[in-house]
Amino acid sequence: MAKFIKNKNMAFSLILMCFIVVPMANAQLLGGLLGLTNVVNIQGLVTCSINGSVSTNTTTIPPFAGVPVVLQCAGVNISTTTTGANGVFSFPSNTILPISTLLSPGCRVIVAAPLSRCNATLPTRGVLTAPLTLAGTIVTGGINILQFVNGLFRLI
Repeated sequence: MAKFIKNKNMAFSLILMCFIVVPMANAQLLGGLLGLTNVVNIQGLVTCSINGSVSTNTTTIPPFAGVPVVLQCAGVNISTTTTGANGVFSFPSNTILPISTLLSPGCRVIVAAPLSRCNATLPTRGVLTAPLTLAGTIVTGGINILQFVNGLFRLI
């Protein structure tokens, strides 16, 4: 009987922790409940490939350098940037969007150039798109940094 009560107390403690931890996680994500300032960092990598892979079994796929990349949410173009020589892109942190919008499934990254621009053997039609994914959050010095990255690109 004492073992049953112990387990019941443990179950109650775990439930109580859920009521404490889940709101804290939401507050950390949304920032405002704890008085934090949200800073959004959106970055990723575009390679010269139909499916966003960075290598095959035998070769490394080159980056897609100097190409325009568009951040789009709910069908609206929010911001545009250009990939660097290494295929990496980063949207400015002053891109003003509600966090809830960035977390919605309607946000994506679009490569605004045909793949044939980086490799003549690849398709001349279609666009590369990738979903936006929250990779994590860091809270430091009263600032909540939300790190978003692109998922795998696919040709549409």
